[in-house]
Amino acid sequence: MRRAYLILLLLASVACRGGESSPSRRTLIDSRDTYDPRSLDPALSTDVPTGRAVAYVFDGLVRFTPDAQIVPGLAKSWDISPDGKAYTFHLRTGVKFHDGRPFTAGNVLRSFQRVLDPATTGGRGWPLYPIQGAREYADGKASTITGLAAPNDSTVVITLTEPLAIFPKLLAMPVTSILPDSVPANFGEHPVGTGPWKFVEWRHDDYLLFARNDAYWGGAAKAESLMARIIAEPSTAVAEFETGNVDVLQVPEQEARSWEQTDEKSALLSSAPALRFWYVGINTTRGPLRDVRVRQALNLAVDVPTILDRMVSGHGRVAAGVIPPTLPGADTMRAPYKRDVARAKQLLADAGFPNGIALELWSSQSPPFPRIAEVIQAYLAEAGIRAKLVQRDASSVREASRKGETDMILKEWFADYPDAENFLYPLLHTANRGVGGNISFYSNPAFDRIVDQARREQDDAARAALYRQADQIAFADAPMIFLFHHRVLYAIQPWVKDFAIPTIFNGQNWTGVSIAR
Repeated sequence: MRRAYLILLLLASVACRGGESSPSRRTLIDSRDTYDPRSLDPALSTDVPTGRAVAYVFDGLVRFTPDAQIVPGLAKSWDISPDGKAYTFHLRTGVKFHDGRPFTAGNVLRSFQRVLDPATTGGRGWPLYPIQGAREYADGKASTITGLAAPNDSTVVITLTEPLAIFPKLLAMPVTSILPDSVPANFGEHPVGTGPWKFVEWRHDDYLLFARNDAYWGGAAKAESLMARIIAEPSTAVAEFETGNVDVLQVPEQEARSWEQTDEKSALLSSAPALRFWYVGINTTRGPLRDVRVRQALNLAVDVPTILDRMVSGHGRVAAGVIPPTLPGADTMRAPYKRDVARAKQLLADAGFPNGIALELWSSQSPPFPRIAEVIQAYLAEAGIRAKLVQRDASSVREASRKGETDMILKEWFADYPDAENFLYPLLHTANRGVGGNISFYSNPAFDRIVDQARREQDDAARAALYRQADQIAFADAPMIFLFHHRVLYAIQPWVKDFAIPTIFNGQNWTGVSIAR
């Protein structure tokens, strides 16, 4: 009965809109999600809408701030052993789940075991694979995870198979959120966590509603409730923003210029770098693409600045490597490939292809991929590179690229966590050829060695230097056409106070955001 009353109260709050200058509602409304979350179960957080919602209801041992810094979560502090393999987390005491049950170290162990349990199908346990014994447990070859221990109710010790400097960032991912014991089968529809927001209601393909957790260990949120609207059509989201029915809008790329050129709208805009990289993966094992000169010619044939300007309204930076310029390890002084058709033709001739080459350029059918692929095709043609366009649904394209069946494929990569390693390792390391993000099937022992060393390096400055070295090697080897690193453009209502655009998708939990009256 109390739950039904709460839903009615919150919905009434949402419905009472008092105009653009003075909203009477007490619910913050976000419109960034364009499709329904897969689930609200952290173990199944394999997409952005799910990950965002999970971050509202649940906590991990650590979390990301909007500017992608790692800060304490359910662990108030942690220590790292001299060899970099053992992490001792000191947990907060007195924390309770939304249903009143106490949080203890045992919940951490059992939550991680649940993610890695072979019976938990459809999730992704790889953020926990660095833990000693985790892979064996996930493969059904062991009954325990040897690297997990809880000496007492407020301490968790995690031992890794080898040093991994980025490990705390993996623990801020949604999949590593902490759950209560004995969750029901429908937990993904009725989640219970320790987070700043309590789940209230989910109307599929419409909205998710959350109420403030007044007993939150980090302090109660400023707003009474939070709604995540699910609006598939960008024009509808824009209309809802313009009528004051949503508070935050991710401005569609095709409308960005018009917003920026309108005084009234531009006053509401805010932009920030996104950890989102656009590129064309080049299969380095297929025919002429084995030759680095051919791959460099592909880069020299494409006018990336024009694509950036006309396709995404200039919201980004031309890429000179895979590492976004805001992350440590990026070489912001490195010059990107500059369009030079004559030089591209010469490289093709030097490689034994004076009459050019014929290739296939794959892309998904989702906008704006087809348009960008057509523009790239036209640029390549001027250099004698005849690219046949192949467009399929996203899953078919992904499967073909992982099987090595594509010559080139237009892709974008969203970071799972804010570190250069999350671009270098999955996209280019030999270990991920065909099974991870390395659809270029790139392999360079020198590159692998440096990335492996960086993953173990505990000193931040030394690790960043290694990242730069690896990125330079890959840039010269050209296993992809480097396009651009994206910038996101937001419109934020004038009555919304203290909203910061998150660098990583689960970095904004809305606790400090309020509606000014």
